[in-house]
Amino acid sequence: MSQQAHNLEIPLSARESSRKVITSLNPATLEVIGEVQGLTQEEVREAVAKARRAFEGWSQTSFKERGKKILKARKYILDHLDEIALTISKDNGKPMIEALSADIYPVCDLMSYFAKNAEKLLRPKRLNIGVWNYLLRRSILYFRPRGVIGIISPWNFPFSIPFGEIAMALMAGNCVLHKASSSTPLVGAKISEILKAADLPEGVFTDLPGDSSVGTALIEAKVDKILFTGSVGVGKKIMEMASKNLTPVVLELGGKDPMVVLKDANLEVASSAAVWGAFTNSGQVCASVERVYVHESIAGKFIQKVVEKTKKLRQGVGQGYDVDVGSMTTESQLREVEAQVEEAKKKGARILVGGGRNKDLKGWFYQPTVITHVDNSFDLVREETFGPTLPIMTFKDEEEAVRLANDSAFGLTASVWTKNIFKGHKIARRIKAGTVTVNECVFTHALSQTPWGGHGDSGFGRSHSYLGLMEMVEPHHIHINPLFFMKNFWLYPYNEKLYSIFKKLARSLTTASFWGILRSLPNMIRISFYKKW
Repeated sequence: MSQQAHNLEIPLSARESSRKVITSLNPATLEVIGEVQGLTQEEVREAVAKARRAFEGWSQTSFKERGKKILKARKYILDHLDEIALTISKDNGKPMIEALSADIYPVCDLMSYFAKNAEKLLRPKRLNIGVWNYLLRRSILYFRPRGVIGIISPWNFPFSIPFGEIAMALMAGNCVLHKASSSTPLVGAKISEILKAADLPEGVFTDLPGDSSVGTALIEAKVDKILFTGSVGVGKKIMEMASKNLTPVVLELGGKDPMVVLKDANLEVASSAAVWGAFTNSGQVCASVERVYVHESIAGKFIQKVVEKTKKLRQGVGQGYDVDVGSMTTESQLREVEAQVEEAKKKGARILVGGGRNKDLKGWFYQPTVITHVDNSFDLVREETFGPTLPIMTFKDEEEAVRLANDSAFGLTASVWTKNIFKGHKIARRIKAGTVTVNECVFTHALSQTPWGGHGDSGFGRSHSYLGLMEMVEPHHIHINPLFFMKNFWLYPYNEKLYSIFKKLARSLTTASFWGILRSLPNMIRISFYKKW
């Protein structure tokens, strides 16, 4: 079997020519590990219609009822941890420990948090409407579920990214259709199995296995929102398709995340973080440390420590518990990494560790690679690599460090390393990224209470946290005037007296000061009673 056949799409009978079987290989061994049957576009449309019917009932359930379902799914995960971790590891290529720590653990934490807190976070809010409060008016903001949400998820974190979004969407009262990546179809099937065990009503959650045609059909079926995590190119196409039906989208499209190491940083900790941040999940993390800027006075010591630690990493098949770095998930992505590294070599980059495929292993393995003598003009530094590379550059002062960190089309995450927390915080505020950490990197996607997302080519919208929950609902504003017996003074007919009153109100009422409001009230009340049709 060809190495390129990681996502074989095999047509079935002529009668079902639009239905395909997606065959999955373990990218570390290139062995066939299973297959799922893809859906036709007509079946996708039927699934969306079924979800719309299910929404009428599901949206009326209480938060308590929804929370019970989510926690039941969580219990199923906890009862099958090894089995689920093994599926993720084989389908994606990552080590078992990363499947557990970076995919499963964050989901279990998120499910608990939103099962217990969604009702409080979505509680109706009374708005302060200024002077109108004194006239006994009130405005109340309610949050209604959007309806049917389509989630199109990636292969790098095939469990944690979609499952977190699914749980939040369900807790908000939506129905969900999930299109898993065809590179990790077995994880998509495992998510469906878990949610079936939660005894959700029919149509509330639907798994949509298949190739890109299934994702296209989902968007064209006029769902109420699309959440997509993936490449910039595909994200733009999805946005274009969604615009035809004015379907709102949340796009998380990756990053080129900088790590800024100040001269007072703890080099032992910072170097360990750089190695893990660059090579965890074989570098296939949108928040990977993809470019390091280290102060020139400490660069030599920092690079030495990074090289020493990188050489100690154990690369191999992820099902072994003593493996640090697994395989890449797709051969096409491995080739992208190869192309960027080769371009860097031709321009004078120095490879200190790695620099090519691991020929001692059968699958799609690229060696953890440390590179110097590069700058922001290199593709390796400008374009998202999504592989196990660590380019290291230097800076002279903090102004240059901030400028270099911000010199990117992406803006997902960044990190600053220093013993001076005040200075680290100050610099973090100046870096253009959705999340900037001080003396930490990568991991905040695991914090369900914090928002995840970026700007620029990293996309827009947020997942996780209160902001992520707001993506799952639409605001519904109710304004109440209890003084039904008073006619509003701005109603017809218009006349010069009304014009003069508005001139006075423009000066006094719009100041938002207490005395201005107090002076305005008599006029407002008098004209409301006096004015006749």
